[in-house]
Amino acid sequence: MRYRSPTILVLPLLALAACRSTPSQAPPTPVARVVSARPVQQAEAVLASASGSLVSGRVVLMPALQGIRLTGTVGGLRPGAVSGFDLHERGDCSAVDASSAGAHFSPSGGPHSGAHPLRDMENLRADAEGVVHLDMIVSGISLGDGARTDVVGKSLIVQTDVDDDRRQPGSNAGARLACGVIRVMQ
Repeated sequence: MRYRSPTILVLPLLALAACRSTPSQAPPTPVARVVSARPVQQAEAVLASASGSLVSGRVVLMPALQGIRLTGTVGGLRPGAVSGFDLHERGDCSAVDASSAGAHFSPSGGPHSGAHPLRDMENLRADAEGVVHLDMIVSGISLGDGARTDVVGKSLIVQTDVDDDRRQPGSNAGARLACGVIRVMQ
C-alpha cells in the first residue's frame, strides 16, 4: 500500500467546504470564445547532402511583412559557385538524388516560369570558402496556415547550376546537391 500525504487528501475536502459555504449565486454568463490556430512563428529545413555532394546547411523560415524570411548557412559548395535554390512540392528527401522531393512548388498550380509566383527565390552565391550566408524575403508563400501557399511540409533544394526558369519540373539547374524538409520548430 502506498503512503499518501494527508495534505493531498485534505485539499479536495477544503475546496468542497469552500463551495458549500459561499452563498448561492446566479450561474456565470457564458463567454463566447474564438478558437484560432496558433500561427507558426518559425520553421526550419536542415539541408542534407544529396547526389554524393558535401553540401549541407540549415535554413530558418519566419513570417515577414512581405512574405517569408529565409536565413541560414549552406556550406560545401564550390568556392564562388552560383547554385539554384528552390522550394519543391514534397517534403521527402529520401532518394539519394533528392528526386523524391518532386517538382518545384507552385501554389498556383502553373508551370515553373518567369511569371512563377516564387521567382524571387534567389540563386545562392558561395564565398571563397564555398559557404553561403543567406537572408532573403520570399513573397507568395505562407508558413503553417494550411493555405495553398503554405510551405510547411515542402522541401528546399540546392542545385549545382543556376535556375533557368524554363523547364518543369527541374528548371535545368543540374543535380540536386542538398535537400531539407521544412518543419515547424517547437
